[in-house]
Amino acid sequence: MELKHPQATVLNPAAWFTGDVYLTPIHAGTGPSHLSVGLVRFPPGARTNWHRHAVGQTLHVTEGVGLVGIRDGSVVRVRAGDTVVCPPDEEHWHGAAADTFMSHFALLETKPDGSDPTTWLEPLDDETYAAAQQA
Repeated sequence: MELKHPQATVLNPAAWFTGDVYLTPIHAGTGPSHLSVGLVRFPPGARTNWHRHAVGQTLHVTEGVGLVGIRDGSVVRVRAGDTVVCPPDEEHWHGAAADTFMSHFALLETKPDGSDPTTWLEPLDDETYAAAQQA
């Protein structure tokens, strides 16, 4: 058994997010398990860039209201208790609704070779985000 102590919350890189998005690392996907877990907090209006994960990603919403969108234009509104599964290589974005915060656990697996499983793409434009509010 290994006891892990809490890690410091950090501001996520501005190059990959709109707004100040914070990450509290829970578990790094090292060793026999390749699962990484982080608690991510989005203030109102904050969101990720478009991105994809080689092995997929699971989001479990813990607080607030948020949005998750995919390239085909589909958007779902998520609330505390909801879980969203993003398949491998599906281009998507996620973040808080415009008028409320949202936090979620982000679960993703690293690739067996240890390389970064996330490919970051362009920012989600304000027009697309505003239209997503109607979801």
